Amino acid sequence: MNDVITIGDGMITFDPASKGPMRYAHTFERKVGGAELNFALGCARLGLNIGWVSRLGADEFGRYIHNFMRGEGVDVSAVQLVEGYPTSLNFKEIKGDGSGNTFYYRANSPTLTLTKDTLDEAYVTRGKLLHITGVFAAVDANKNVDLLHHAVKLAKQNGMLVSLDPNIRLKLWTKDEAREALSTLLPYVDVLLTGVDEAELLFGVTDSQAIMEHCRSYNIDTVAIKKGADGAEGYHKGEHVQAQPVRPRKVVDTVGAGDGFDAGFIHGFLQGWSLEKILQFANTIGSMVVSVEGDNEGLPYLHEVLVQLGEKESVER
Repeated sequence: MNDVITIGDGMITFDPASKGPMRYAHTFERKVGGAELNFALGCARLGLNIGWVSRLGADEFGRYIHNFMRGEGVDVSAVQLVEGYPTSLNFKEIKGDGSGNTFYYRANSPTLTLTKDTLDEAYVTRGKLLHITGVFAAVDANKNVDLLHHAVKLAKQNGMLVSLDPNIRLKLWTKDEAREALSTLLPYVDVLLTGVDEAELLFGVTDSQAIMEHCRSYNIDTVAIKKGADGAEGYHKGEHVQAQPVRPRKVVDTVGAGDGFDAGFIHGFLQGWSLEKILQFANTIGSMVVSVEGDNEGLPYLHEVLVQLGEKESVER
């Protein structure tokens, strides 16, 4: 039995060798990425048993992602390689301050073959928690939202918890499409991991207390509001914690920080930690991720986080 199950896309990411507008980048390095992929990888490095449900192309890129994730300790038994569908790609543009843009090439995605009829229901329900994001929903707003509805209903029927990161990518769908689709999933959610801008899109408010009031209307009693360089706020069964930011050594690439935060939050949540400890742990992971170039290269192992927190001595001499 896995601790966590997640459903979503995996992509090849091409990272530029130089910073600035992508039109002037001549050399790229092949890596792997994707919101759910990053989350799964982050959970595995923290020691959680994580199962990933996905589809990849039966091509060299798909095989590379499959082998990479299996080597990182992610259960890929529910990941299939399918003929006739190219593995999705994205190209990154990194700016001087570490922020960036992403350019997607996801048409005819292999995940089109992953539907509620082809979903392995027995596999999805063999976990403590199901984690979903708005990225996978946006790849195909009709089919994938339908699939996620089916998955969250199965999870709840089998006593699982459900966590959601809205992770809204407006390059993939409109604000109205995102709001309509994600709002229909909220009644099944136990843990909401959101940014302020995403909460504003969903609820029309930016004040933390107002966000929480909207969450209560959906019976969501665990909420993390990610604020980037300003830290995070958390709510859990009436408790409210404001967590100070953890300053990174240097911000070089902000992609993947939210996914790392999510993995850290879910890890601590499943361990039964206090909300304050969970947020400090998750914030620390986010700061470690932005200090390293790449979508997931900075996702730390558990002992590395504990060293950063001063709870364990470094093995380096």
